Amino acid sequence: MNVTIDKNSGYCFGVEFAIQMAEDELAHEETLYCLGDIVHNRMEVERLYQQGLRIIDREQLAELHDCKVLIRAHGEPPETYELALRNNLELIDASCPVVLKLQNRVKHAYDSIKRQDGQIVIYGQPGHAEVTGLTGQTGNRALIVMTEADLDQIDFTRPVTLFSQTTKSTAGFYRMKQLIEERIALAGSSLDSFDANDSICRQVSNREPALAKFAVQHDIIVFVSGRKSSNGKALFSVVNKTNPRSYFVENEQELDDEWFHGAESVGICGATSTPMWLMQRVADRIEQVAVEA
Repeated sequence: MNVTIDKNSGYCFGVEFAIQMAEDELAHEETLYCLGDIVHNRMEVERLYQQGLRIIDREQLAELHDCKVLIRAHGEPPETYELALRNNLELIDASCPVVLKLQNRVKHAYDSIKRQDGQIVIYGQPGHAEVTGLTGQTGNRALIVMTEADLDQIDFTRPVTLFSQTTKSTAGFYRMKQLIEERIALAGSSLDSFDANDSICRQVSNREPALAKFAVQHDIIVFVSGRKSSNGKALFSVVNKTNPRSYFVENEQELDDEWFHGAESVGICGATSTPMWLMQRVADRIEQVAVEA
């Protein structure tokens, strides 16, 4: 049985940069705090915990003083930086440059549109760290939409500016754009009052067609990702649609030997939050299954 790891899978630049910054700090610090999971992958979080990385939430952050805190790739709202100043916290800022650029775009758009009594709408997952950082640029006045039902929040007689969480599905964004245009037309408003911004990271969106191509080249696909990863869910749906014999696992312990009976080739791929070492561990386990069969 031939087992192949997709060379295009694994960390995106932003996640790789954040983890490298954490490891650089931990090389000379016993403990480093990180606001939220550094990456939505339990296995990687556990690996870094062994090196001294401690995950904290916002309530715990408020209690910290005079220490270092890592800001992960997802970015943070302005109030996090204000709290750091008050508590004398040294921030190790690993915010992804793509996310920071989007935050600036959202803030500029909000400052402009509020003079027209307009609305900022973000296509994204409520409660997601990146979305929290984006809505913070609007004083938490942005509207978050994920489904068609969420559009009921919007007043379609007023101007609307739409952005997307960087890791969302391209197809999902353009579907949401179409639905908003239809609602604007029904409200009798002009489409000139609607500004849609495809702010999805191209390093992420370009993986969709590449993964679809990879999925048809193998009898079975094993997709490795943390279950909390928004990007993982989106990419797995692409793989599963292309190859129905696709399986989602967090690690090699979730593999079922029966999946591989009769298979000549297995493809292993993952999310932008999946470390290569974890995909290799899954590959090693599958190869062991082939030897034992």
